[in-house]
Amino acid sequence: MTITEVSEKFDIPQDTLRYYERIGLIPRVNRNKSGIRDYSEEDCNWVEFIKCMRSAGLPIEVLIEYVELFQQGDATIEARKELLIEQRKQLIAKIEAMQKTLERLNYKIAVYEQVVVEKEKELKRSEN
Repeated sequence: MTITEVSEKFDIPQDTLRYYERIGLIPRVNRNKSGIRDYSEEDCNWVEFIKCMRSAGLPIEVLIEYVELFQQGDATIEARKELLIEQRKQLIAKIEAMQKTLERLNYKIAVYEQVVVEKEKELKRSEN
């Protein structure tokens, strides 16, 4: 796949894909005879993985470390697993904090809705 196709498939700007490759966030992409990036299925899997992890808030530095460990081979399996476990813990904490925020927002919205209902009742009483 070309960079244009990958960009469209994953809704990631081409410049971002180039940046991800340049900083090591995705492994180096092979190029065709003309020097144009030729994304393989494995490359696309990396792009999808990085997009997913970034959308969950994982830092670029952590993901670069993960890619570097992956490229070192099976000797780093345990280190990669530990890195992912730590990120999962942090993500769970974020989700819990967001859930509390959502509950507070729901409460505030309910208060406003109740105020509107009371105001409507007052208007109806004053009209009668």
